[in-house]
Amino acid sequence: MVTVEQLYKHFGVLADAKDKAGEHEEEYSSIISAVKGGSGEKRLASQFIARFFKFFPKQAHDAINALFDLCEDDNINIRKQAIKDLTTLCKVNNDYVPKISEALTQLLQCDDSAELSLVQSSLSSLFSIGAKGTLQGIYAQIMGEEDVVREKALKFLTVKLATLPDETLDKEAEDFVIAECKKVLQDVTKDEFIDLVTIMKCLKSMNTVQGRQQLVDLITEQAELDQPFDASDTDSVDRLIQCIKQCSSLFSKNVHSRAFVAYICDNVIPALPDLVTSEEGADIRLDILKVLAEISEFAGELEQEDTKVEKVFIRLLEYMPLPPSEENDDLTNGTEEPKLQFSFVECLMFTFHQLGRKCPGFLTDENNAERLKDFRIRLQYFARGVQVYIKQLRAALQGKTGEELKTDENKIKVVALKITSNINTLIKDLFHNPPSYKSTLTLSWQPLLVSKRITPITFDAGDPSAKKLNREARQIYAPPGGKFSEKAGTYQQQGGGRGSFRGGRGRGRGGGFRGKYW
Repeated sequence: MVTVEQLYKHFGVLADAKDKAGEHEEEYSSIISAVKGGSGEKRLASQFIARFFKFFPKQAHDAINALFDLCEDDNINIRKQAIKDLTTLCKVNNDYVPKISEALTQLLQCDDSAELSLVQSSLSSLFSIGAKGTLQGIYAQIMGEEDVVREKALKFLTVKLATLPDETLDKEAEDFVIAECKKVLQDVTKDEFIDLVTIMKCLKSMNTVQGRQQLVDLITEQAELDQPFDASDTDSVDRLIQCIKQCSSLFSKNVHSRAFVAYICDNVIPALPDLVTSEEGADIRLDILKVLAEISEFAGELEQEDTKVEKVFIRLLEYMPLPPSEENDDLTNGTEEPKLQFSFVECLMFTFHQLGRKCPGFLTDENNAERLKDFRIRLQYFARGVQVYIKQLRAALQGKTGEELKTDENKIKVVALKITSNINTLIKDLFHNPPSYKSTLTLSWQPLLVSKRITPITFDAGDPSAKKLNREARQIYAPPGGKFSEKAGTYQQQGGGRGSFRGGRGRGRGGGFRGKYW
């Protein structure tokens, strides 16, 4: 067995030989064999193998495998030394980049934070040596059978590609990433799908109109819009929502959301009451309406547009009741009076406002006179309730300091004020004669993307305090003060884990779903 003293002797021979070090193959072979020795010999062997690697191309295979062995050593210091030395080999010949990148990717599953940091740093350094080769090694592991490695590799790429200098990835490397992502997308969990889309969004080619359209088409394919909608299949519903969320930032006047808007209007809106609450307790109906509102602006030209507008309008009317009759004001049974659900109304009214501008005759044609009359009554009734609520919210928030506004209760009030203010703006537009579709606004949840999910803001007009306000507001319903803090929340754009997506991928992972998505 080679000792530390012998290693230093071999080192001296090779160092003294300088450019003729390659003539001393016996000494280099002895250094490689030292990876079977003690801890001291192993650390020296790692350093010396890397130091003289360029002089012994015939022994490259043995040298690389020797360092791979050290990367699996029980001693963390030996592993860290080998990890550091591996990248040195690639500087000699970048043909080794894919193999070494693949080995380093496997090591992303290590538990020690210092070791993990070194692995990530070493893997990152390979991009400057050979970007495509580095990606080949990483994707080889992503396509492998190890769940943990796959997850770690995807997370690494989502962070790394976002920070790489623009010149690091050429067109060939970017095309490789897109091609590999398409392969991986054939069998993924929800989180993996999000990571893959995030990775592709980092590419320069995806910053063009053509690139964004390509990515939208890819995500649309994953959504399986050619399949019938099943409101009872929570996996399919969640898949649809997640696909739209990943597309939402890509839509523009040149990249349309037409396919998703049409699918939701034709298939989901009619089945909205049949949607069930998710395992996390979220109202999927509200989630669907939120993503529809977000993308409705960029729908472009829709086939049978008036039919789609009508489906949204009919659903909107269900959340915009007619005023209660005079005799109901004195009833004590609160179930007789309507319940105003502001969160749902904001979404549906905004969507109708966006799509309705494409069909101005929907409310104004002679044949629709009764429709417009009924709608105006509902708008007026809802507007008065909204205005009373806005007044209460503003009074509650007036004079609050910045720190006071950060409390959970006041944050909820701020969200509620945004929702009702948006509804008020939309009502003013729609109440014009003829109805107008000119106002622009920001949906209430959009500035709060990293917050909690919004719980539908609703008020039951049966509350006794509402009776009093009802009469005070010219016999028009108004939400009771002090109640909104229990009914509002904030909205989380992304959520859910592997468990809500059919158990994940089907590679011996407990019978998970195997298909296009997760």
